[in-house]
Amino acid sequence: MIESTVRYRYRLRPGAQAERALMDEWDRARWVWNQAVATLKQTGEWVTDRALTAWRKEHDWLAAGSVVAQQQVLRDFRAKRAKGAGRRKFKSRHKSPPSLNYTTRGFSLKESRIRLAGGVSVPVVVSRDLPSVPSSVRVYRDPLGHWYASFVVRRADEPAPAADAAIGVDWGVKRVATTTDPGFDLPNTGHGRRAAAALVKQQRRMARRRPARGHAGSKGYRTAKLAAAKAHRKVARQRQDTARKWAVRVVKHHDRIAVEDFQPRFLSRSTMARKAADNAVGMTKSTLIEYAERAGRKVVLVPPAYTTMTCSGCGSRAKARLLLSERVFSCPGCGLVEDRDRNAARVVLATAGFNRAGADAVRHPGLPSGQIRVLAEPGIPRL
Repeated sequence: MIESTVRYRYRLRPGAQAERALMDEWDRARWVWNQAVATLKQTGEWVTDRALTAWRKEHDWLAAGSVVAQQQVLRDFRAKRAKGAGRRKFKSRHKSPPSLNYTTRGFSLKESRIRLAGGVSVPVVVSRDLPSVPSSVRVYRDPLGHWYASFVVRRADEPAPAADAAIGVDWGVKRVATTTDPGFDLPNTGHGRRAAAALVKQQRRMARRRPARGHAGSKGYRTAKLAAAKAHRKVARQRQDTARKWAVRVVKHHDRIAVEDFQPRFLSRSTMARKAADNAVGMTKSTLIEYAERAGRKVVLVPPAYTTMTCSGCGSRAKARLLLSERVFSCPGCGLVEDRDRNAARVVLATAGFNRAGADAVRHPGLPSGQIRVLAEPGIPRL
């Protein structure tokens, strides 16, 4: 049986006293993080748990908090060591959202209440049962002011239905995803475009009530800010729901999935930035890969280089790049005329090796085979 590590998120309903306790705990954890950043910048040394013990002996207000949450702050701080010390930044009380991590010895879950180290007890809105005993939990607050508990658990993956089909996926702007099978295309849903009018209204209301620098915002400003945040959250959840439903459908009917390893960052600097952001290509791509790995499907990431310039019929490559305004691919060699994105999806499928009839002809010349990454194989559990 294949098991995977997943997160189960539940809404928390802390009272005024519990919320103050959570914020006090976050202030202590944030102080520990800032001290670690300062030490690293001044001496170049990584703070250990011994330094935390000395700090707790020196400051009674720090010792009054949970040592588990403070230790996890240092764990997170040292876990990012490979990314370089320059990325550590001081956390501000006003800009950094509260987030606390606890291991098994720092929390317990009984009778729909989570009890955290330090005597904090918060009701949990249990919408579904946990599949196993959680190994850790992250308690955090979102921009809307809602508190959540995210439990890390082990869950047995349900075997996906048998399927003997392969599909190639190409990402774009006109359509979020264009596949080799038109029945599995993901059109541009336009959630952000439909919510733009309401969002602009709230943002203008915020601009009119924006406080001067150094002054606290009025109640009207905070109300407008909350309304704008709710509009953003609604659009984000709509995009996520659409991506999940599409990924489930693709994974259910295909056991081999070739995905274009597309990085949409450059689109944020183009004239199509708004439409590209509304498509949420990055989130949709990660959702498809995650669902396919859980189902035991074979997933291959194919570099996007030359996929729009290569003919899916004969494998010849065009000499000039296609402009974004050119939506039809015409091959001068074999005379193939195909939709630009559909042709690219078929090239992605053949490059991944799933379409053996044309894989050798379509493979990118001079492209190292190591750049074609196999993310998952059937029957191999995720680490």
